[in-house]
Amino acid sequence: MKPAPILLALLLLAPAAAAQTQGPVRIGLSAPLTGPDAAFGQGLRLGAEQAVAEINRAGGAGGRKLALVVGDDAGDGRQGVALARRFAAEGISLVVGPLSSAVTALVAPVYEEAGIVVVTPGATWAPLTGRGLWNLFRTVASDAQQGALAGAYLADRYGSGRIALVHDRSSFGRGLADEVARKLKARGHREAVFESLPRGSRDAQDLVAKLKAARVNAIYFGGLAPEGALLVRSLREAGLDAPVVASDGILDRDFAAGAGLAGEGTLMTVTPEPHRLPDPRGVRPVPRTPEAESVAAEAYAALEILAQGLARAKSTEGRKVAAALRAGGPFRTIVGEIGFDGRGDPSPSDVTLRVWRRTPDGRLDYAGNDVAP
Repeated sequence: MKPAPILLALLLLAPAAAAQTQGPVRIGLSAPLTGPDAAFGQGLRLGAEQAVAEINRAGGAGGRKLALVVGDDAGDGRQGVALARRFAAEGISLVVGPLSSAVTALVAPVYEEAGIVVVTPGATWAPLTGRGLWNLFRTVASDAQQGALAGAYLADRYGSGRIALVHDRSSFGRGLADEVARKLKARGHREAVFESLPRGSRDAQDLVAKLKAARVNAIYFGGLAPEGALLVRSLREAGLDAPVVASDGILDRDFAAGAGLAGEGTLMTVTPEPHRLPDPRGVRPVPRTPEAESVAAEAYAALEILAQGLARAKSTEGRKVAAALRAGGPFRTIVGEIGFDGRGDPSPSDVTLRVWRRTPDGRLDYAGNDVAP
């Protein structure tokens, strides 16, 4: 016997009603809200909060609303582990972050043991996804992907000369330099200099003197915009015109401000198009720093991915959501479609070379300045 129309309607509405009575799904955010990377952490928070608001406005994930639980890992491993244990104790099974590769390396096993899925919008250290962790995913290209392109470019154009590798002593910068060195070695070359310019440096004269003495023909820099700008400016002031190749760590207007016209010609590996977080609907836009702007859209995309994985898995259980993420892609996000390979790396993950050039009005910009590898 067919159910009466009213009964049929009640049966169809029951799953949605049950989902709503379960309360919101809590998603953790592990971000450096204090410490040296606080400006980036605020961007993660901005993107994640906006994503939650807009997903909820559209009806939620699988019929359930989302609630963001914000935590400060300060870009510090010990604090990140403490936060991971707090999230586990609170029954949170989905987390966006951390941003730092070093913090992610320490906390990922803690999250795995607790059954928590992690989608990091910034950790690029290549070995992270090679450890066989079922719970770890990232939305950004790894150091291996960026380093391979930079290393191939340097080997093709300057392999017969002397190449210097410089990093900022962070796991991000050192990982990039190591990947470039690995690519050079695979092409039959070896770097002439392997040096560092630590984060927070105010002077690069000693490093530049070493590079001049080594008569380098090209330089790779693994690190962020402030030190990258300092290096480039110091090189040109010292009369050393060796080209500099970096990563998307210098994808920041502060690089142009710090390097000045000395930054012209600096190359960097980037994803095809940097994405800007759109202004929230119905809310007056807030000022965003370049650091915040550089990561906010990735955090938004990580929330979208978890929401879609949650809906497809029809469960908040970590392993079921992880299985949905590996099998269910690609996922539509604010930064484009993202799927995951068996390691948890984004697929596809296109990387291109872009160069900073002077515009007709005298500024430095990289928009649209693609370089054939």
